[in-house]
Amino acid sequence: MRVADLMITPPIAVPPHATARQAARRMDHEAVGCVLVAEGDTLHGILTDRDLVVRVLAPHADLATPVSEFMSAPAVTVDAADDLEAAYQVFRRTGVRRLPVLDGHRPVGLLAVDDLFLDVLQRLSDLLGPLSFSVLREGSAGPGPAAHRPILRSTP
Repeated sequence: MRVADLMITPPIAVPPHATARQAARRMDHEAVGCVLVAEGDTLHGILTDRDLVVRVLAPHADLATPVSEFMSAPAVTVDAADDLEAAYQVFRRTGVRRLPVLDGHRPVGLLAVDDLFLDVLQRLSDLLGPLSFSVLREGSAGPGPAAHRPILRSTP
């Protein structure tokens, strides 16, 4: 599976000259935890909800300051054509939770650790569904070997 198969698209972006307040409002409006800081096809960085708290709110910075002052740059990225294993490695190596996805140099999406969790959970569910069904089907035929084992009770 490729990164492009799981990425969120289109990415939500603000220009580098957008203010911290504008970025926060955009994140609220779009219900996202980060925005890419981009202009046209050029990615300048990434701004997360944590960046806003730690770099803007905590030090009482001016909310009219451009996001270019607060963004994380350069952003750690993955390519849309990369295999998901590459994304797993980047997440492990860097500790970031969100990766802008590029097609060449152009930002085309976003991949979050949460997207990988959902994929893993879906794959487990896909495996457990048939397994659960077969266990239930076998269990309906009557008691199995476990029903013939003695129940051990502890005495006080």
